Amino acid sequence: MAAASVDPIRVAVTGAGGQIGYSLLPLIASGQMFGANQPVIIHCIEVNIPVVLQKLEGTLAELQDCAYPLLVEAKACSNSVEDREKAWGNIDYAVLVGGFPRKAGMLRADLLKKNAGIFKEAGECLQAHAKETTKVLVVANPANTNCFVASHFAPKIPKKNFCALTRLDFNRASGLLAATKKVSVTTVKNIVIWGNHSKTQVPDCSFATVNGERVVLDEYLTRTDDEGFMHKIQYRGAEVIKMRGASSAVSAANAAKDNIRDWHLGTSGNDTVAMSIWSTGNKYGVPDDLFYSFPCKCSGGEWSIAEGFEPSSEVRPLMEKSATELQTEKETVLKSFEAVTSEN
Repeated sequence: MAAASVDPIRVAVTGAGGQIGYSLLPLIASGQMFGANQPVIIHCIEVNIPVVLQKLEGTLAELQDCAYPLLVEAKACSNSVEDREKAWGNIDYAVLVGGFPRKAGMLRADLLKKNAGIFKEAGECLQAHAKETTKVLVVANPANTNCFVASHFAPKIPKKNFCALTRLDFNRASGLLAATKKVSVTTVKNIVIWGNHSKTQVPDCSFATVNGERVVLDEYLTRTDDEGFMHKIQYRGAEVIKMRGASSAVSAANAAKDNIRDWHLGTSGNDTVAMSIWSTGNKYGVPDDLFYSFPCKCSGGEWSIAEGFEPSSEVRPLMEKSATELQTEKETVLKSFEAVTSEN
């Protein structure tokens, strides 16, 4: 095949045996993430529990049965200490899907603390075994703060190489706007998602275009109550869980694929996408050292925050609320690490 002379890209996927992993691995193996001529090797990482690893082996058997021409190898790895070099060594990308799910009645602060330990370990594995050039996408919620934790414990990898997934919110907003306007989603451009991947996120249609024409903002697109566009996107994940009895898997996997595809291959023209990236030095007044969603462009494997998207006086306080939430989450996880250190 034409791709035979191209060195394969190595991508690690944690939680590879779960629902999102099951949807994501074929997107990687088929060339939809890195391009139609790019071979891949997938490091499929799961917790070291026999029933979970058996389920992962079933998924890998299916990948083999698909006979993807670009899939050089998909190897099962556990999160055991003995497997860490095999799992994390020499990777070009890591997609961190595995995390502790939110249970009924669980406070967000409790979820933060549960996942903080998981992403501390992921960061330490990246620090010990991955390349300094590795790029990392965090999918598991709370994605932005999990991303902060992983980056905090992998200081050899630049902060600009970490990203949290708000592409799912961007895709949701693009799809809903297309349905509202009764147009193809391919004609919808430059919706902005500001802030945290949470209910404080700010889906902003102020700069959106349809067929190259700026969208006229009406009451539905700008209102913030439960009848408006913003609320629909903020609560879409909960709506999906209510309808199907399980969290978003196909759409999350597709968004992860889109995020890395554009990061790796570049965005088109003046199109922007939503990426939760390191806020330090931004021109939109967001506090430094957060992983915050901005309108971004990508070229040459690097992102840049797009200019010319100055938020309105109505959007600005909503952005600040999301930044405050992220600062609180960051302080919560750092205090949890301090508490563990003092106990030891």
